[in-house]
Amino acid sequence: MSAKIDLSQIPNKPLWFEPSPPRERLDAALQADVVIVGAGYTGLWTAYYLLKSDPSLRVVLLEKREVGFGASGRNGGWASAIFPISLPRVAQMYSHAAALQLQAAMNETVDEIGRVLALEGVDADYAKQGFLSLARSTPQMERVRAAVAASTQFGLSEQWQVLEGAEARSRIGAEDVQGALYTEHCALIHPGKLVRGLARLVESLGARIFEQSAVLQMAPGVVHTERGSVRADITVRATEAFTSQQPGKSRFVIPLYSLVLATEPLSRDQLASLRLDHRLAFNDMRHLRVYGQVTAEGRLVFGGRGAPYQWGSRMSDSNDLVDSIHGKIHTTMTEFFPALANARITHRWGGALGVSRDWCPTVSIDRKNRMAWAGNYVGDGVATSNLAGRILRNLILERSEDIDTLPFVNHRSPSWEREPLRWFGINSGLAAASLSDIEERFTHRPSRTAMLLEKLTGAH
Repeated sequence: MSAKIDLSQIPNKPLWFEPSPPRERLDAALQADVVIVGAGYTGLWTAYYLLKSDPSLRVVLLEKREVGFGASGRNGGWASAIFPISLPRVAQMYSHAAALQLQAAMNETVDEIGRVLALEGVDADYAKQGFLSLARSTPQMERVRAAVAASTQFGLSEQWQVLEGAEARSRIGAEDVQGALYTEHCALIHPGKLVRGLARLVESLGARIFEQSAVLQMAPGVVHTERGSVRADITVRATEAFTSQQPGKSRFVIPLYSLVLATEPLSRDQLASLRLDHRLAFNDMRHLRVYGQVTAEGRLVFGGRGAPYQWGSRMSDSNDLVDSIHGKIHTTMTEFFPALANARITHRWGGALGVSRDWCPTVSIDRKNRMAWAGNYVGDGVATSNLAGRILRNLILERSEDIDTLPFVNHRSPSWEREPLRWFGINSGLAAASLSDIEERFTHRPSRTAMLLEKLTGAH
């Protein structure tokens, strides 16, 4: 019988964080060509591509806490080609050709990240071995087959593959595996190494990064912090979920929290017996998303959604730890791998991801107000932020590339409802996703609740 693990005794400690010398705080008035608010993936990739295109640019990044404090240092480490809304929904909103172009760009972006890291000598434990979504029930296996059939009919016959039971079980030794959905278009990374490596890289190219420099006001041509200011031709807002905390932006995006656990390093024998001796991203086909990977040092990182949305889009460090949800994530992990029921959990944490009303990210520019922005990645931002950084570079420098016409460029999402409708609707949706999985467990049929929820959100 497994021992019960008291997760409440494990402090808020993201696995990916490492102590590093603090950077200076902005305490002067500066001039720049581009000022970027937010030193996470979006801001850093934008700075990188700007400076590689024009080394003479004066680029300043302002960070409220420290580099990678937000989602860039708290995610599950998947650099995947998944876009938050389904391709049929993209085709409905724009066109079939635009949806195909978007998927091709997302696939290429996974490789682009690896290319840049190799070129620039940034060690972020990048490993491209693909993504496996296990089917652990009959309804889940039905969704696997339906997903491949739909992708083929859409014109992407090689995007996804069905793996039958024996082959799927040979990849990952989870319980009750009936088959799986596989794509090669996913890499694993160490989020902290990536964000810190990018920060050092852009500084070596001439960018200046100021930490502990919360932005109080963004006006056309100037950004103010408590102790300083930056005047620039263009301001880039790269604040993801934290955008919701800015004046007038509370309905632009909402913060939803994803929570994560990490085990102690597992032995080679343990990893081999569970068929986890690889760097393959994995989850299963449930409706309330979970995600897993094994790090380069052999830890199982396992996370999931389900933390409640806070009234008024409230964000605080206390939201990173929700004992009940972390407990459910641990239970799910041990349902996958019962042999790990007694594995020591060394880290647990959470982080907010940004969600727009239609679940669609955006990369946009307002030349009149000299403002550009990107985000609302709905938890799929590790790769999408790289693509956004390249597009922002093009929009700012007025360069022309095919990616500038992707359907989320200058996309405008509708505003979220006012409270209490927002609180009720979002938390009802989370509950519905959870109930859909319970429904399928008992009925052994695809959930009607989930079908309705997918139609309402357009999300995968």
